[in-house]
Amino acid sequence: MIHVVWDWNGTLVEDLPVVVESVNAALDAIGEAPITDDDYRANYTRPVERFYDQLLERPITVDEFAILDRVFHEQYRATLDRVPLANDAVEAIEAVAARGWTQSILSMWWEEELLEVVAQHGLIDRMALVQGNRDDPGGEKAGHLLRHLSALRVGPESVVMIGDSIDDAAAAGVVGTACVLYDGGSHHVGDLVGVGVPVTDSLVTAVEIAGQIER
Repeated sequence: MIHVVWDWNGTLVEDLPVVVESVNAALDAIGEAPITDDDYRANYTRPVERFYDQLLERPITVDEFAILDRVFHEQYRATLDRVPLANDAVEAIEAVAARGWTQSILSMWWEEELLEVVAQHGLIDRMALVQGNRDDPGGEKAGHLLRHLSALRVGPESVVMIGDSIDDAAAAGVVGTACVLYDGGSHHVGDLVGVGVPVTDSLVTAVEIAGQIER
């Protein structure tokens, strides 16, 4: 049986506009100019410190990152009510259930707030587990995915990660799970294709692809 691990931000929810808005609020707080959606897609990476290094074309300081991280999260929290589910998120979740598979959510958003917003969208009871970030601001996802699978007690050979970022694919590669990438806006689609895993602009299609991956 397949277990699907869903990413949240940029995958099940369409939050690119408020993410860019939040990045711009953070950049303004350290006296830097705003960016466009295209700038974000061209530079987004994890750890997040590297994203800001690339974006500003210089190393950011520890003090600057503390400000950037704080202001970004403050602004993002203030705009959560404007973040909708992806158009076919519910249909895709229902498709997983209809196949008799299990599913969960793993996000790099702070766990306490993630649990609240997933519940607000009526999805908490559809998931075997919902986990977020507990203590690693801006970090990479691989360690979190290992923790997630350990809590679920499922082996990586039965898991398909569905996410929107190169870091999702990197985490899957480290842990040994399959991965399908969704073109949710975090990267240019050509960069996603270059990772070497299946890429789609539909969550329902991502579920279909997950069932076709050889194990």
